Amino acid sequence: MNLPNRLTLARIFLIPLFVTVVSLQVPYGDYLAAAVFILAASTDGLDGYIARKCHLVTRLGMLMDPLADKLLISSALISLVELHRLPGWVAMIIIGREFAITGLRSLMAAEGVVLGASIPGKLKTITQIIAIVSLLLQDTPFSVMRFTPGNLAMWVAIIFTIWSGLDYLNRGWSILKKGGF
Repeated sequence: MNLPNRLTLARIFLIPLFVTVVSLQVPYGDYLAAAVFILAASTDGLDGYIARKCHLVTRLGMLMDPLADKLLISSALISLVELHRLPGWVAMIIIGREFAITGLRSLMAAEGVVLGASIPGKLKTITQIIAIVSLLLQDTPFSVMRFTPGNLAMWVAIIFTIWSGLDYLNRGWSILKKGGF
């Protein structure tokens, strides 16, 4: 097991700690939850960087890395819904996009085609992380009409989530059509 794969697994193992900490009603609990989330999220960029730079890309890493990302983001969104800081429809847009793109990638993989990460997809991940941390540190619920840093960050994340989803669907569909699917 190489270092990038260990970092990916560490991200997965940090998820239960994050969920536990975020659900505790203790002084400074939001800051501790944000710190655990940031630590877990930072392993994403680090594992990919090390894997590419040191030529340590493995099939396990290619499978587990996106799964770890989806688990972390989904657990954070569901936790924010539970804390009444995010409406369920926002979480469903983001989580639904993840399921749709995962399904598309699985279909394409079955056809022997890899749909690589895109710039909009990377921006989506960054904006989601920023929005989640902002909402973890924001004591008020997400609102369409309230202009707080957390709310604005989440709107940016929603826009990038939809944009990157449409980008992946467009690229994937174009490739599948050429293959006679």
